[in-house]
Formats: sequence, C-alpha cells, structure tokens
Amino acid sequence: MTVTAEKNTVATTTESALVTKQGTTTIADTVVQKIAGLAAREVRGVHDLGGGAARALSAIRDRIPGASASVGQGVSVEVGEKQAAVDLQVLVEYGVAIADLARSVRRNVITAIEQMTGLQVVEVNINVTDVHIPGDDEESTGSDRVQ
Repeated sequence: MTVTAEKNTVATTTESALVTKQGTTTIADTVVQKIAGLAAREVRGVHDLGGGAARALSAIRDRIPGASASVGQGVSVEVGEKQAAVDLQVLVEYGVAIADLARSVRRNVITAIEQMTGLQVVEVNINVTDVHIPGDDEESTGSDRVQ
C-alpha cells in the first residue's frame, strides 16, 4: 500500500479541500479506518471484517459489559496529506459472487472516504479471508455429554 506525496512547484497558489490559504485540515488514520469499515459493512454479502483472530477477540469483547466493537477491525489505512490507501480483510457470505462483491465494496469505500474527508483514495485492496456458511456462528445451547 503506497500513498504518493504530490510535489507541486506552485504549492503556494494551489488549494485543495484540506489545504487552503486559511489553514490545513489533518485527518487521523483512525477516522479513515472507521469510515472504510462502516462503508464496507454496508455492502450486502459482507458478513464481517478481519481475520480469524480479530473476529475471535471481537466475539470475546462483545460479551464484556460496556465494551464496544471496533468498526475499524479488519481495516488498515495509510493516510497522506491529500491521499489515502486502504487494505480490507473481508469475510464473505457463502453464495455471493466475490468479484462483484469486491467491486461494490471498493466503490462504496472510495465514495464514503472521498465524500466525507476530501482525500483522494488511490487504492482499496481487498483480501477475502473466509466464507461464512449459515449456521457456522450459531452457539450451541448445551452439550449432550455434560449436564
């Protein structure tokens, strides 16, 4: 993932949405990470974000009163002055066309980040880590062996 810094010889006369004559707006990585995570989860067919270990920790966190789930789970970003790059780890629903899903996720993430932050998204890399099969995450209510 690379974010290129644009070199401009007339930097004093050019303005962007984030760098103006009146001042500079800096956007933290965590802001872009959360936007990307929420935008990716909005797409139908995305079951969850993150690798197996991250999802396991999230399941434990969900059981702790007062703990909140991380919307940035499974998302890593690199943010520059004018550009951002995003890497996503996605767990997809079984039966979903992965290429179409990736295209939709990429489009939704780029649109959300660019509209909300004014940053140019140079890439969104999607790593499909697993396929969710209905019934896999249902907890058993008890064991037949131990009562």
